Amino acid sequence: MRKVTSKKLTATLISSIGLISIFGVAIEATLRVNDNLAIAQTPSSNILKYQITVNSDRDGDIQPDLELTLREAIAIANGSLTLEQLSNAERSQVKPSNQKGSQIGFSLPSDLTTILLRKALPDISSSYLVIDGTTQSGYDSQSSFAQELAIPKPIVAIAPADGVEIFRGLTIVADGVTIKGLSIYGFNAIESVPTVTPSADIFISHQAPPPDTTQQQQPAKFSPFYDSNRPPQGVILEANWLGINPAGKMPKQPSSFGIYLFNSADTLIRRNRIAYHEGSGIVTSVKATGTQILENAITSNGFDGLPHGIYLEGEIANLSIKGNILCANDGSGVYLFKPKGAIAIEDNRILFNDRITNYAAIYLMGNDHRVTNNQIRNQRGAGVAIAAYPKSDRNLIRKNTFTALKGLSIDLISQRHANTRDFVTGDGINRPRDSHFRRVDTANGAINAPTFLATTFPMFSPNQVNIDGTADPDTEVDIYRVTGKADPNLPYGSLSEYLTTVKTNANGKFSTSLNNLQVGDTISAIATDPQYGTSEPAFNARIVNPDLSVPAPTDEQATIPACTTPPQIVQIPPAPPEPIVLSVPRQIHFALDRDEISPISAKILNRIADVLEQYPTIMITLSGHTDPRASDDYNRELGFRRSRAVRNYLMRQGIASERMTVRSLGETQRASQGNQVTDYARDRRVEIEFTDVRDVEIRFENQESDLQL
Repeated sequence: MRKVTSKKLTATLISSIGLISIFGVAIEATLRVNDNLAIAQTPSSNILKYQITVNSDRDGDIQPDLELTLREAIAIANGSLTLEQLSNAERSQVKPSNQKGSQIGFSLPSDLTTILLRKALPDISSSYLVIDGTTQSGYDSQSSFAQELAIPKPIVAIAPADGVEIFRGLTIVADGVTIKGLSIYGFNAIESVPTVTPSADIFISHQAPPPDTTQQQQPAKFSPFYDSNRPPQGVILEANWLGINPAGKMPKQPSSFGIYLFNSADTLIRRNRIAYHEGSGIVTSVKATGTQILENAITSNGFDGLPHGIYLEGEIANLSIKGNILCANDGSGVYLFKPKGAIAIEDNRILFNDRITNYAAIYLMGNDHRVTNNQIRNQRGAGVAIAAYPKSDRNLIRKNTFTALKGLSIDLISQRHANTRDFVTGDGINRPRDSHFRRVDTANGAINAPTFLATTFPMFSPNQVNIDGTADPDTEVDIYRVTGKADPNLPYGSLSEYLTTVKTNANGKFSTSLNNLQVGDTISAIATDPQYGTSEPAFNARIVNPDLSVPAPTDEQATIPACTTPPQIVQIPPAPPEPIVLSVPRQIHFALDRDEISPISAKILNRIADVLEQYPTIMITLSGHTDPRASDDYNRELGFRRSRAVRNYLMRQGIASERMTVRSLGETQRASQGNQVTDYARDRRVEIEFTDVRDVEIRFENQESDLQL
């Protein structure tokens, strides 16, 4: 497998505590590196509008011949290629259009629908151009890859040719451009591209400046842009598969990022499937105001770099994330880093993210964000974590449902906690506010969590129980049912079901009578003050019988990890558990200081993939190990590289990433305590822990056939 190097795209390598902004003159110089960015500066209003049909999957230099390529179609729409330069056969594929912009459709042979590029395509500089893959014969607009979202399978695909490195699929520098119904994948920056150049399947920015910098004014003070760097407005990206081929597989060469919004305004990203990117599925950099991210499936991204489903920084005012599935991304579902402007995150399903470290499902920085009506579950970190540095206040976290979290449903971080972990998941339970200075020290003005007046509330009347407690004065208290298998060592649980809202009085007291609880239920609460935001959860309270007894808890049905449900598949409950006896290895081995999968190890992993395919209720944890001959920090990172390599290999075999968890134990659990060559070879391994959600016994075999001495 390819090893990540320091020459790769900077943003792909960097940790999620930020620093990926690419500002100022550096980016202007970088944009000029690719000669395809030296586009014609013809005003779009002076370019004739055409209906253009691409009928060839070939790519190469523009020349008159018998077929029209995508490269030629874009050049025609941009006005840099005239009809007089076409052959008669090509000219027959171009018709006048009375639409607002030109349209590019497709009529490719049914067995030649993947356009393999030999070099980067020209930037799209024609305003209101539509590139429409849904025009290809056989496209079924009524189908979808999943029951949860209407995202049809594309037929037309755009990818680099084998052995060709192209760092962007489509670069958009004009207003109103629409890209729909395409599969775009394999665009990456590995060795030959300058490290600060953003790489993505789709990249949106202003047009590159002229090479002679004396022709342009200097940018305003503290501004990354020149006056002429106007962001493209109203771009629409709809019904595309980004980072994933039409067969639904992870490509041999993954893309760096899905959609990179470097400088844009009012972009609509709707009903796209965005998967298998080394970095985040969607990234903003300097400006992405008014962006609408609606009803997308953003899954299995960030497995070799910036790990989040959606990463936001820069100017993002009025950005909305609504109705999406954010699943199995290696970090947070949504991660904000020092943004300018407030956003809304609502009605999303955010689940099974954080496959490596304890990231929060949503990590917020900044003020006045709204997080409402989201389903957030199966996260090893917090549900929503809010940074205190930079100061973050008035963030409203209301009426979400949280399930199966390892951390708090809402975690307000203190400025005194500013190490790497606190920029990942949160810092745990805050003590009650004991000073006015806490208002500026802790996120959301250190608003206090509610406190119930008792740890148990007896139910004296059938289906009715009286609840009372305290919180900050004049706040609204949302009361939740807490479900899931509670950890007896923790005083909190996940806020799984919103029940009601009550208001505290001027003294901070609240009370209510609830008729939607049963004996044995557990409850918690959060408080919200518009001046400060939403609090952390209250410690749990239990609903009990008048004699303080409670029924024994019932076993819950285990959840099989799945981001989406395939179409026309009925979910059948797992069969009654029976012991599984598997003749399958549970470790593979590595060469000294390497993370590549050897050919022998690949055959072993193929056997493991077959087992996982046969038993969909099995989940695995991949633990990377090293021999002891390096520093602890180096070995921990090497262990992560090895376990990620195994996970990525299994993903390419079709195993869903939500079924796999990655961790590193470095040199802490050696296979043997000797210091011989063979002992060290046994240490260099990835251990595979198999877990069946039905709690059945699984037996394995050990193997050493792939030891690398």
